[in-house]
Amino acid sequence: MKENIIKDKSFAFALRIVKLYKYLQENKEFILSKQILRSGTSVGAMVRESEHEESKKDFVHKLAIAQKEANETAYWLDLLHQSGYFSVKMFDSMKSDLDEIQKILASIIISAKKN
Repeated sequence: MKENIIKDKSFAFALRIVKLYKYLQENKEFILSKQILRSGTSVGAMVRESEHEESKKDFVHKLAIAQKEANETAYWLDLLHQSGYFSVKMFDSMKSDLDEIQKILASIIISAKKN
């Protein structure tokens, strides 16, 4: 079976987001935790949806939505970090993973538009 790096990385990131959500809930943060849960898990969901595209345009559109959700997730990570909800180490690790996902998404979108 062929390896799908963006599918694997976006799913692993979604798992990290779910764990972050649980941590934030335990620390009585209910509003921001739901925001990051929605956007952070949506990245992988849109990647999965793109696997069953109806056309190349639909494929690019779904990945563009994943890219927007990743950008929103970066905002919530920054806000939660700056608000003191988690450590620099945790922030740097999650942000690094998200940056990698964003770069892969951008590369796939560019390649798909060219072909």
